[in-house]
Amino acid sequence: MPDSGTPELKIRTVQFIGDISPDHWHQCSGTDSPFLRHEFLLALEQSGCTTAATGWRPAHLLFYLNDQLAGVAPAYLKTHSMGEYVFDWAWADAYQRHGMNYYPKLLIAIPFTPCQGPRLLFSPQLREWMTPERLHQALASVTEELGGHSWHLLFPDSGDQQLLGTRDELHRIGCQFHWYNRGYTTFDDFLATLTSRKRKSIRRERRQVADQGITFRHFSGKDMPDHILQAFYVFYQATYLKRGQRPYLNSEFFHELRARLPDQLQIIMAVKDDQLIAGALFLAGGDTLYGRYWGCLEEFDHLHFETCYYQGIELAIKQALTRFDAGAQGEHKLVRGFEPVITHSWHGILHPGFREAIARFTREEAEHVMAYARDAENALPYRTTAPEK
Repeated sequence: MPDSGTPELKIRTVQFIGDISPDHWHQCSGTDSPFLRHEFLLALEQSGCTTAATGWRPAHLLFYLNDQLAGVAPAYLKTHSMGEYVFDWAWADAYQRHGMNYYPKLLIAIPFTPCQGPRLLFSPQLREWMTPERLHQALASVTEELGGHSWHLLFPDSGDQQLLGTRDELHRIGCQFHWYNRGYTTFDDFLATLTSRKRKSIRRERRQVADQGITFRHFSGKDMPDHILQAFYVFYQATYLKRGQRPYLNSEFFHELRARLPDQLQIIMAVKDDQLIAGALFLAGGDTLYGRYWGCLEEFDHLHFETCYYQGIELAIKQALTRFDAGAQGEHKLVRGFEPVITHSWHGILHPGFREAIARFTREEAEHVMAYARDAENALPYRTTAPEK
């Protein structure tokens, strides 16, 4: 029992985001990030994308301090590791080889979304009271209560990272590539900051797309026709089917997204001979544009780069957004002006033997990732002198 006068923390879980009112959720989460909004998480659940049947049983965390709601966190009890973008398949295999269960695990994350942001949506009072030791103990306790064997918190922002670092931490890092708008008013302003060779290369790629007779049309969520949403879903499916996989998201999700977050949603369609040939979906929130999904049925030279990156950069400039997060992976983004960014995840492994082994792995992995990020930084295409006028 806590000492007299010491705040008492309790954690409750709910299996449907709709059991939490949007007002209560947004009081903790704010509304800047489209992925943390109640509407986004509800769209995933209402469409059947995040359910027990798909291996994403919602287990959203509600934090109470002295019986007052003081924080929430999007969480799921997972029976696989798909759709996370922080890969722990080798850990699961090691458990299996030793005759032990790795799943279920408690995942604190945004499904299918490798974008950094707050995950522990705490009130100032709870954040001030919380320490890394208290947090790790609380997450271990709720994991055991749910029948899980580990907890995993993916892509937190710097504020959450301060609450997660402990001496016994299992901390992984990764590397993504983001584009930054340094006061550009046109795409040419951005190009002027690049070396001559890279600037000419990008212009050549864009010209080759145009020379194939390809143009682009933009559709915002509020005015997006059904046939555009349906065509985009066909393109999105093709991205997965080409790799022999089933898509994570269904058509209903995208209709829910349009209905619930129209002001954040944008689809850019590539058109050739009056036919839609490819599409990319973007969400905007706060100061950031997020490039999330893409697809095409037929390959065209440089079409992916133009649709997903150059059109996205132009959209970010037009909307005066300061950052463009085009998703995970993609070393090819580097030569197009996207800069290396270190991402983070924390992992609570309840089995002491596996925790020690995984800790060694994460330390070694971090050294390789940091070396890779340093090399990427040195390979950026930006000029070291003042840009040409």
